[in-house]
Amino acid sequence: MEKVLLIIIALSGLSAVSSRAKRQYHFVYEAKTMPEAQRYCREKHTDLATVDSMEVVELLNKMAGQYKQSAWIGLHEDRDAWKWSMSDPSFYGPGDIKFIPWGDNQPDNRPIDQCTMFYAPGGWYDYDCNGVYMSVCFDVTGPNVTFVRINSEMTWNGAQSYCREHHTDLASVRNPAENQQLNELLPGEGWYWIGLYRDSWKWSDGSNSSFKYWAANKPDLRVSKVCVAAAFHNSGKWEDLDCGVEKPFICYGPVPVSMQVIKVRVEKPNGVDLNDQAFLDAMLVEVKNNLRAQGLDDNVQLAWRKQPDGQVFQKEEKKKKRDEL
Repeated sequence: MEKVLLIIIALSGLSAVSSRAKRQYHFVYEAKTMPEAQRYCREKHTDLATVDSMEVVELLNKMAGQYKQSAWIGLHEDRDAWKWSMSDPSFYGPGDIKFIPWGDNQPDNRPIDQCTMFYAPGGWYDYDCNGVYMSVCFDVTGPNVTFVRINSEMTWNGAQSYCREHHTDLASVRNPAENQQLNELLPGEGWYWIGLYRDSWKWSDGSNSSFKYWAANKPDLRVSKVCVAAAFHNSGKWEDLDCGVEKPFICYGPVPVSMQVIKVRVEKPNGVDLNDQAFLDAMLVEVKNNLRAQGLDDNVQLAWRKQPDGQVFQKEEKKKKRDEL
């Protein structure tokens, strides 16, 4: 006795899709400023493109084709994004991270000033991380903190490496009491690296990817250049630009899903309830194995489509022959 089986097959879209990130990218050739492009992407798709791997770089280069200029992606600079080298969130209580007693007219937000100096006695100053100065490490043992003055002069990155090797980290200063401890530790006047630095490059969608693909000598850290475009005349490498420049742009969104319905006729085996859940599950496994053998990938998803009465299988009515009417 013949029955009807309906199978739904869900397949990923095939155009400009990153399998690793499970995103579909959309190249928009209409020139817009970066804020305008961001609004467009958020309204029409998900957001401006996050580029977090070489797979995505290569995909965007293929999409660009013969277009050999640059297009906005979602990276931009947030010059107020200060973080501590000691990143363990359990180390900081409410309000500790916001304790930043800047000196007069600080931070001056020069693009090159990404790291922080403690000036004895008193305030903090943003400064070029490549400067060579003394530093303050600290040792953390449970709730106890001990500051250690390092008289050797190093860059901020050198001081960070030294402190992590010999102590806990470059010093975090969480409150006025700890700030006073530093004043008492550091005699006279002097400049010392502490652990506060600016992690300024952010993705529009909030992704925290550390992947970078800057062109040579980029970013050049000029005051007005806080948005980023992929330059397709240079293998999609990144350049920092004025956000008000009008350029094409790249959005991303979820991978589209297409549905295909297949109708199959089967003959009911004797004594088998075709609508029994165990039988349905076993059949689904068998069908997927057959599809895999035919070359379909493992992203294919199968499901039964139920009829209005809640059953999957329905008896197929035979059509009466015209001469029987």
